[in-house]
Amino acid sequence: MTTKSHPILSMVASRVGLGLLSLLIVSLIIFSAVSFLPGSYASAILGQNATPEAIAAMEAKLGLNRPWLPRYIVWLGAAAMGDMGLSFSGRPVMALIGPRLKNTLVLASITAAIAVPLSIALGIVCARYRGRLLDKFLSTSTLASISIPEFFVAYIVMMVLAVKLQLFPSMAGIRNGMGLGEQIYRMVLPILTLLLVILAHMVRNTRAAILSVMASPYVEMARLKGEPENRVVLRQALPNAIGPIASVVALNLAYLISGVVVIEVVFVYPGVGQAMIDAVRNRDVPVIQACALIFAAAYIGFNLIADIVSIVSNPRLLHPR
Repeated sequence: MTTKSHPILSMVASRVGLGLLSLLIVSLIIFSAVSFLPGSYASAILGQNATPEAIAAMEAKLGLNRPWLPRYIVWLGAAAMGDMGLSFSGRPVMALIGPRLKNTLVLASITAAIAVPLSIALGIVCARYRGRLLDKFLSTSTLASISIPEFFVAYIVMMVLAVKLQLFPSMAGIRNGMGLGEQIYRMVLPILTLLLVILAHMVRNTRAAILSVMASPYVEMARLKGEPENRVVLRQALPNAIGPIASVVALNLAYLISGVVVIEVVFVYPGVGQAMIDAVRNRDVPVIQACALIFAAAYIGFNLIADIVSIVSNPRLLHPR
């Protein structure tokens, strides 16, 4: 059979192609934006007292004396093979950010494992008891949480649980050799902060998606047949709201990878976000480019997954009017 006889496979192939094209465009923006920044990286590395000859030698060593387009093509080809090149310190970029990326993925995975089922459950509860005290309390709390910047939430959590109550350490400095229990203990505050940030978005959007479906005629028909409200919500509304919910979950999971920079800096967590901040401080361009590309790939990838899940869960989207 050909792909034409399988509209879902055709859709997936087209979405993957668009995702790769988006990643290519983003990689071009990342490389060119960093390359066109004013100032000399060689001068920043060698210091103000460096001679022009030393600066020229350093630029030749780093390959900065070549035009940006050939450098971009070489960098993109190597990145596609998993090689992000060498940092200005001489070490492979992946050797620098690999362990940091693992730490970020661990932090994001634990947070997602808690946030996704909890947010869906709370969204269902809000939709089930719409307009009642519990729904009003959760809606008000999530709206307040959305309105507060994540760094402010982090400092409040740190002040209350680390400074006042002294229940957890304020610095989430994990390292090799620590036991799993000690690592999780040090990660409690970053995890709690991320939960407070992303739960609000997911709960509100889950509630909105379910309520939108519950206004459909077939839900009204199920009610007229005498089905209990819990069954109407779980069996009729929830399955048809999977697409919008998946989109919200994917966007928030993308945030956990790419938007965790602030949280890692506040709690001094050794993740890829902290590595990117250190690279910006040291003007280590290859590390900055690699971190930005990883964040972009995560964001595009999760959006691609959300798009596919939305269309698969609602085949009518395959044939838009």
